Amino acid sequence: MNGRIAIFTDDPGWHGKRLKQAFAARGYEAVYLSLMDCRVDLEEGIGGVVLPGFEDRLPDGVFVRGVPGGTLEQVILRLDFLHVLPAIGVPVYNSARAIEKSVDKAMTSLLLKQADVSTPLTWVLESETQARALLMREVARGHELVLKPLFGSQGTGLRRLAHPGDLPPVEDYQGLYYLQRYVGAEAGAGEDYRVLVIGGTSRAAMTRRGTGWINNVAQGAACLPAPEDSMLFRLAEAATHALDMDYAGVDMIRDREGHLTVLEVNSIPAWLGLQSVVEADIAGMLVDDFLDRHVIKPLQEHFA
Repeated sequence: MNGRIAIFTDDPGWHGKRLKQAFAARGYEAVYLSLMDCRVDLEEGIGGVVLPGFEDRLPDGVFVRGVPGGTLEQVILRLDFLHVLPAIGVPVYNSARAIEKSVDKAMTSLLLKQADVSTPLTWVLESETQARALLMREVARGHELVLKPLFGSQGTGLRRLAHPGDLPPVEDYQGLYYLQRYVGAEAGAGEDYRVLVIGGTSRAAMTRRGTGWINNVAQGAACLPAPEDSMLFRLAEAATHALDMDYAGVDMIRDREGHLTVLEVNSIPAWLGLQSVVEADIAGMLVDDFLDRHVIKPLQEHFA
């Protein structure tokens, strides 16, 4: 074996196994590790950090497949490890900052706007009174809003708001509203697209077709091959660049005028559904990009 890699995950599942196999094919042993089991120890730790299973030698790299939820303090500590590891010579894929920017949907929307990447009109606010007034204004203009948890994934917690009375209490959404203008199909089943960008280049894509207006695979959407559309790929790459990510799963949809717009950018995307419609080994592509750009190339440059 050439070295050892840590895969941060609390549930390896299908994705973890595929990554482990892909690392083995490149001569690296991959070890599953939970961020909850790591600790700061300035006496015994290497660089002040203790990673179980890597007490004597830090891993050659870290592949992040999950950051467990918890209290604010717990989540901050877990992200601290992802921030400090590169400072002591351990590359992290995706970086802590990339994960923070994509997990926070408000920050994602702001960065897409600043980079002039098409994304639906979005409002994030704490006032229930202001949110209700906004909804009334949008309904009067002939629009609906989609309410999403600020931190959430796989389509959970999404609500489509067509009337002022549809707005739930702000406490139901952790004290704030993330509201986005609904741009999908007016009625019936809709579809959107997921593009996987690796190392700045679109490498795999699919169409997701739901039975209703939510098209997440976790909510039962069907996975189909994506159209050969260069704009689809260019927009996904622009969104990934705007958030400065090593790789990303970019979700896009066509508005009612047929224009593509970015809904979300995922820094820890699942790819089980995507793998079902593409021939290329996605885990292999991810591992190759990580090792070639972040593990092997820096070593070569160091000894050149």
